[in-house]
Amino acid sequence: MSVKTLVYSDNTEVALQLLGRALELGPAVAVAAGDQAGALAEGGAKTFRIGEASIEHLRAAILEVARRESPALIMIASTRRGRELAPRVASVLGAGYCGDCFEVEPSEGSVRVKRLAYGGSTIATEAIKGTPAVVTIPPRSFKKREERATPGEVIELNVTGAASAVRVLERRPKRTGDAGLENAKVIVSAGRGFKKREDLAMLEELAGVLGAKIGCSRPVSADLGWMDQWVGISGKRVAPRLYVACGISGTIQHAAGIRDSQTIVAVNSDEAAGIHELSDYSIVGDIYAVLPALTRALRERVK
Repeated sequence: MSVKTLVYSDNTEVALQLLGRALELGPAVAVAAGDQAGALAEGGAKTFRIGEASIEHLRAAILEVARRESPALIMIASTRRGRELAPRVASVLGAGYCGDCFEVEPSEGSVRVKRLAYGGSTIATEAIKGTPAVVTIPPRSFKKREERATPGEVIELNVTGAASAVRVLERRPKRTGDAGLENAKVIVSAGRGFKKREDLAMLEELAGVLGAKIGCSRPVSADLGWMDQWVGISGKRVAPRLYVACGISGTIQHAAGIRDSQTIVAVNSDEAAGIHELSDYSIVGDIYAVLPALTRALRERVK
């Protein structure tokens, strides 16, 4: 069945992914800030451009577009900002909301979605009754539309956001960590097997030889504060050609974040660690002995 869909993402690439699915379902409208509006209009969406992209302005813009266009479905990217924005929109609209959906299929009077549940160990199929339905979509759940669509128009939208109740008290620079993990072809990740922060230099050397991005498990970032972003169901979901897990136990939360990797290599001294069951290749050994030896061997290979 054909339905009208409203899409939003603060990331242009992800916005185009959402737009690709929206156009499969029917006509699409979008909310965008600045230059992003042109890309979405070119991709086939009737695009409403706003000047300021604060949470309150975005909420006001999406609500205004929803009032004008009456979409049956509102898809918002499951980024940090999107996860904050979507429930606010759903609350004002009195709409059903479901987060982190990787499949969306409208039917009569409802929208059926699929998402990971129980820490990523199973897939839940759920139905959102009534319209509009509000969902958040993780990056790379859908593909960009390859064929050229009829370009949409860009409409300037002036909205006034409510005064924010948030006050900035302090700004701090981000902790170290690689950006762009979602699109990386090769990733090496650190787990609790590393005893101290300085030891991550071993991982950096291996990453340099492989041309890899560096990630980590949630405890390394959230608990120890050694990196800014982690790989897992509550962090970054990745799909590299090669994922090397170093000193990572392999909980279901981490497994859900790497399930789309083409090849997984694990290095862990615990033979019973769950990561070995997930991996295509496993090395049972101490990362402090294995990683330097592996780095040396790879350097010799690429000479």
